[in-house]
Amino acid sequence: MDGVPALDEPLKNALGAATAKVMAEHLDLHTLGDLLHHYPRRYAERGELTPLSELPLDEHVTVVARVADARVLTFNQGRGRRLEVTITDGSGRLQLVFFGKGVHKPHKDLLPGTRAMFAGKVSMFNRRLQLAHPAYELLRGEDGEEAVDSWAGALIPIYPATTKLESWKIAKAVDAVLPSARDAVDPLPPALREGRGLTGLPDALHKIHRPRTKADIEAARQRLKWDEAFVLQVALARRRFADTQLPAVARKPVPGGLLDAFDAKLPFTLTDGQRSVSKEIFDDLATEHPMHRLLQGEVGSGKTLVALRAMLAVVDAGGQAAMLAPTEVLAQQHHRSITEMMGDLAENWGLWRAAPAQQGAGDGPAPGGSDHGTKVVLLTGSMGAPARRQALLDLVTGEAGIVIGTHALIEDKVQFHDLGLVVVDEQHRFGVEQRDALRSKGKQPPHLLVMTATPIPRTVAMTVFGDLETSVLDQLPAGRSPIASHVVPAADKPHFLARAWERVREEVEGGHQAYVVCPRIGDAEDERTRKKSAEDEAEKRPPLAVLDVAEQLTRGPLAGLRVEVLHGRMAPDDKDDVMRRFAAGDVDVLVATTVIEVGVNVPNATAMVIMDADRFGVSQLHQLRGRVGRGSAPGLCLLVTEMPEASPARARLGAVAATLDGFELSRIDLEQRREGDVLGQAQSGVRSSLRMLAVIEDEEVIAAAREEAAAVVRADPELEHLPGLRIALDALLDKEREQYLDKG
Repeated sequence: MDGVPALDEPLKNALGAATAKVMAEHLDLHTLGDLLHHYPRRYAERGELTPLSELPLDEHVTVVARVADARVLTFNQGRGRRLEVTITDGSGRLQLVFFGKGVHKPHKDLLPGTRAMFAGKVSMFNRRLQLAHPAYELLRGEDGEEAVDSWAGALIPIYPATTKLESWKIAKAVDAVLPSARDAVDPLPPALREGRGLTGLPDALHKIHRPRTKADIEAARQRLKWDEAFVLQVALARRRFADTQLPAVARKPVPGGLLDAFDAKLPFTLTDGQRSVSKEIFDDLATEHPMHRLLQGEVGSGKTLVALRAMLAVVDAGGQAAMLAPTEVLAQQHHRSITEMMGDLAENWGLWRAAPAQQGAGDGPAPGGSDHGTKVVLLTGSMGAPARRQALLDLVTGEAGIVIGTHALIEDKVQFHDLGLVVVDEQHRFGVEQRDALRSKGKQPPHLLVMTATPIPRTVAMTVFGDLETSVLDQLPAGRSPIASHVVPAADKPHFLARAWERVREEVEGGHQAYVVCPRIGDAEDERTRKKSAEDEAEKRPPLAVLDVAEQLTRGPLAGLRVEVLHGRMAPDDKDDVMRRFAAGDVDVLVATTVIEVGVNVPNATAMVIMDADRFGVSQLHQLRGRVGRGSAPGLCLLVTEMPEASPARARLGAVAATLDGFELSRIDLEQRREGDVLGQAQSGVRSSLRMLAVIEDEEVIAAAREEAAAVVRADPELEHLPGLRIALDALLDKEREQYLDKG
């Protein structure tokens, strides 16, 4: 969108080198097109006063207000001077402060009754919010009525700004480049634009920056949202179309084979959801182009079982399956749980592994469960050399049908006999390059199954994972217990925290186990590497640490219980040892970091206390909570926080405590974090390719754009007849993002 040739001109040509340098360094704006797509965040109306009562601490803000009073104070026996100005907007008051030689001009300008725009960073002094040395622009006409109208006209655009470049300076820069908006090439096909009654792109750009009415803003927003949604969906539709052109080996399960033998051993029946999702996967595996499927399901919904059945089907068909896990702890856990689920099918691997290749299509396997099986190997970076050599040999010869591993699977020296399926667990923890490197190890592109326990709203699935077909497991297997969640306000009500530790003791005395989760580890290295966040500064204390909390608990409220620690900096063997002993019931309370967030399965663990719960995201809290209540006894999750009752952090924790619906929580999480760059690898809203589109709110636009995009790509895969759309696509897909989509 912002890469059309006429708008490719560098900003320095239009604005001068100094301004262009600041825009490039602080706002990532380089061309005329970039600046035209830097939209106002909101608009201040003439006569409308921005609420001073809602200013966020530590953020850079622009406010429109009137000066109530101004006074110069002296200090240091008259040597120092300070100007204090109080501004008001009817909803609240805010103090501005200027020091030293900087007091003269504002003292002359900011007379009581003067109305102005002020920009600065909100700080706290003597328990009151203030702006120190704010930049300001007077809203009065020094050059007559014209200046009044230009600044305080009907709608004043307030731009996302920085301390180096205030909103009104950005507005003046936009004025300088706005005439070039008429050269913007429209990416939307004319039939689509006319059919949906959308304004032209040059008109939309003019209206978004210099609206005369609120209707102008609305018309511009609708049009610009369509640009973003449609161009993005065309990129994803082309990716899906390209996938259908790739060759892959169809992997159909062999009747009476390993999968049937496994199903016959299951001590329970599959849920309806597991059956229907498995059918979708088996149908994909049977086609001669690669499956690209996202399997999302709540913690405990049985995703691993569904993935294992897919892997066994591929082994039946003579191929190999690889599961990529984000951490060694999780890879070991998957290896353990998969070999336990398979039982003797994971041991008598020599008898069955080579059979499909040797049998005729109509032959069954040798009778009896013991004649089925495949070798299941683990491959991680910390394995000893002999075990690693054997695992590599088993992969290249085809002895191992299933391999579970970490990034170690991606190394060049790892070779497969015939890789047919790649399963990626917890997709959001892997870079696309890593998935791509593993997929490239097949003779032809292998089938891909991506799993996540983080529920993803439908619109996000259509954008972030728009090139994947989606399957959802939303049914919990029978026998899973409910989890009660409560917020524990440790600062307001210390006796609630004391009661929390009593509850942990009660669970242990009842024969169960508990987790205590902390935000950090707490050793000397941890102290050196930890950066202080604004929250830390505001709270005047660092987040609670595993090592400190474990020591306090063993000396205090949990004295006498078997308390152990688990964190990411422990040696892999030590981690595995602690996890094994916890799973075996030899540890009562595990004090851990989020290393337990995914995949750890201990049905006897019924209680979880999350310390400084406000330091975790909504989805992460939901993920952690899913570690308890995995057996027949009900689960308990206590969210401990010192944040005050009225704070947004407490509201977030209240939302987590109020529902076990991960999809509802993911919407809340997304609304708070913004969408992140849906094409890039960022996971939160720092640098987003979506400037106007809100993934949650604009579901209808995204769904409609997806349909329109699919139709356009079916009719014209190369977009030969839509040059404007091609240009917009090239602008959206810079090299990094092009690779991202290609690697999918």
